[in-house]
Amino acid sequence: MDGTLQSNDISGIVEADRAHVWHHMIQHKPFETVDPRIIVEGKGMRVWDQKGKEHIDGVSGGVWTVNVGYGRESIADAVRDQLVKMNYFAGSAGSIPGAMFSERLISKMPGMSRVYYANSGSEANEKAFKMVRQISHNKYGGKKNKVLYRERDYHGTTIATLSAGGQPERNAQYGPFTPGFVSVPHCLEYRAQWDLTGEAYGKRAADAIEEVILREGPDTVGALCLEPVTAGGGVITPPEGYWEHVQEICKKYEILLHIDEVVCGLGRTGTWFGYQNYGIKPDMVTMAKGVASGYAAISCCVTTEEVFQMFKENAEDPMSYFRDISTFGGCTAGPAAALENMRIIEDEELLDNTIAMGERMIENLNALSEKHEVIGQVRGKGLFCGAELVADRATKEPLSEKLVQAVVADCMQQGTIIGATNRSLPGFNNTLCFSPALIATADDIDEITNSVDEALTRVIG
Repeated sequence: MDGTLQSNDISGIVEADRAHVWHHMIQHKPFETVDPRIIVEGKGMRVWDQKGKEHIDGVSGGVWTVNVGYGRESIADAVRDQLVKMNYFAGSAGSIPGAMFSERLISKMPGMSRVYYANSGSEANEKAFKMVRQISHNKYGGKKNKVLYRERDYHGTTIATLSAGGQPERNAQYGPFTPGFVSVPHCLEYRAQWDLTGEAYGKRAADAIEEVILREGPDTVGALCLEPVTAGGGVITPPEGYWEHVQEICKKYEILLHIDEVVCGLGRTGTWFGYQNYGIKPDMVTMAKGVASGYAAISCCVTTEEVFQMFKENAEDPMSYFRDISTFGGCTAGPAAALENMRIIEDEELLDNTIAMGERMIENLNALSEKHEVIGQVRGKGLFCGAELVADRATKEPLSEKLVQAVVADCMQQGTIIGATNRSLPGFNNTLCFSPALIATADDIDEITNSVDEALTRVIG
């Protein structure tokens, strides 16, 4: 830290925060006696709080976002220069950075064609849902309007995206929900619903999707929305053979395949997009978080040209075009930041680093599993890793959420920020989550996993 904030300044900021800021995802009652945490500075993989304590960030801003690390002056400069020249105009018109980033983005997504700008992952998914609904009216007489989603997947915090959310505790108390969203079974082989393994399990999990389609009626289902790697639901990598069969099912029933890349996108798994690890050919791809590494708000709903053309086929009908707007989808800061963010990933070869450091993290976590019986399974792709904690390896009984959070708290006390599933899946909030910035070094990875080792020793024994 540069020490520019004096203690009296910090005291006033803490009190202003306590009195007026409604924080995300936490209970505020403790703030009556404990100061809220304020992060005041970041550089590379490190952040500092209001007390000057340094932390290594193992989750890229708390919600897997800051892919290229903190303190990137070139991104800040790109945003500043663009805002001075032209900060905003409604998305009914174009902008220079919007056009340039769309071209760069599409060049990384063979088979995709069009970019619709918005400002958050939830909103990007809402756009995709609306497209599906409008296609159902324009092409299918109002049929094929249902969207299938998967247990444990998460697609956002609005009412419609919660309606497509497979995490019951996230949804609790926010109903009634939007009709037309139907769940399909998860594909976590470690928690297999059938006595199968490997490719047999992957095919069976995909077959379960087809069973839901047949139950609902293929003529009612418009899209299937899935994460390529389930994020907040436990960092679930797909079983062998799963995606190949899922795509066959979608093609068989003319169902649009919507891939939610809000977490996995822009390098997190070692490829530009998570779906590219599995040979998937989507119809729609949504993204946010790492698109600009948190330096500006931006999200994208990307479609094939075929999907785009569906909104041009009946041009004489004044209701046929996509009648949607995202106010801040017209802000130029997002695509300006995203362009520089993408340049950094390319020039610094961060995709290669992500693969190498992801392998090191998996190796380190597997080594910890030999020492700590509480680690039931390690899984992940690139710098997107999870360790599921269990009370008993033989029975796979999940470790209590209280103890899992105690491990997270112990790491925080050490100066290491990690994540965990929490208040999402009844009885299964037991996975530690790791998503350090793509710039992570071997020393960074070792520091994070060493903290976990110490925390497990203290909390579990």
